[in-house]
Amino acid sequence: MVAAVIREGGRVFATQRGYGPFKDGWEFPGGKIEPGETPEQALAREIREELRTEVEVGEKLAQVEYDYPDFHLSMGCYLCAVRSGHLTLTEHESARWLRPDELDQVDWLPADRSVIELLKRL
Repeated sequence: MVAAVIREGGRVFATQRGYGPFKDGWEFPGGKIEPGETPEQALAREIREELRTEVEVGEKLAQVEYDYPDFHLSMGCYLCAVRSGHLTLTEHESARWLRPDELDQVDWLPADRSVIELLKRL
């Protein structure tokens, strides 16, 4: 799995899941790596599909390993910036731009919480 930590003007883009067992939880957008893709290619594709936006995938911020009750999640989190397009929700039910002092205002999914702690220190 890969996730985009999209930053702009000191804020971070957060999305709220609109489906599945974690519906309504907040997360960084992203998805699965398909065969033959690098993590960076997968992330650019997922953001194009989910948010109709082209991003520049930058450095890897964190590698998250988290055990949910039914599965283990291994997720590379990359700093990203919008290159073109407008962030348009196609799968998520809501989204917010959050300043560092607002990061705790949404109910992050457990695997994403460790990334939040990193972002507070940036």
